[in-house]
Amino acid sequence: MYQVWVEQVASLGKVPGPEVFWMDRFGEWLDLSIHVLVIQGQGRTVLVNTGPPLDYLDHMNAVWREELGEMTQMTVSSDQHIDAVLARHQISADDVDMVVLTPLQAYAVGNIARFQRAEICVSRTGWIDLFAPKFFDARRHMAVPDEQLKYLLFDAWPAGRVRLLEDEEELAPGIMTWWAGTHHRSSLAVTIESARGRIGFSDVVFYYENLEEDRPLGIQESMEECKMAYQRLRRTTDCFVSPYDPRTLARFPQGRVSVSRSEI
Repeated sequence: MYQVWVEQVASLGKVPGPEVFWMDRFGEWLDLSIHVLVIQGQGRTVLVNTGPPLDYLDHMNAVWREELGEMTQMTVSSDQHIDAVLARHQISADDVDMVVLTPLQAYAVGNIARFQRAEICVSRTGWIDLFAPKFFDARRHMAVPDEQLKYLLFDAWPAGRVRLLEDEEELAPGIMTWWAGTHHRSSLAVTIESARGRIGFSDVVFYYENLEEDRPLGIQESMEECKMAYQRLRRTTDCFVSPYDPRTLARFPQGRVSVSRSEI
């Protein structure tokens, strides 16, 4: 069984309400934060996502300002940087055995080059969609910036450390992933067996109401995938962690993800 912690690695400022809730909350701006998971147990340390690249924040924010306005701006405080996050758990990047990336977006892959030993797990479906798309995507750099792409292709890949995941995979005993779609073609759900129940994490859920009240995600690619993902998450997990909801750390004080008896 594993112990699981959630850590905030950035704030995204505010986004329009309909990005969080499908065709709802018009005229409202909703806060979003960026979180990662640290998983330890059975002799393994696993990280889900790595946080945004500090040297690319200005460019990312310029794109978002043009599209959404001044209220959407990613910031990373000193205690949110991935090195500080790992240090709070008395580990370094070299102690991480596996990194799961979901989705393939700069705020998730931004520090991947720090993990020189880790196996890097990404959705095969998402990888093909991003790098062999039917139509050219001029914004590929917002998904995997050039420096991170070079690392994946010319350092990690030749070393055999990039693992393209099928739509259902067991990463290690007690840690599973399945393709969730909905938000991006590279979106996964990760489930972890803890001592008191199964913990879920997926970028298909922005606010907890998406999942708990079955309110579809606004920025999505498929309503059918969204409904199916929410049904499966509710059916198969005892506790869920949102990567984006600013209330995540209030739900899990000190970042420790623990399933209460009332939740099981």
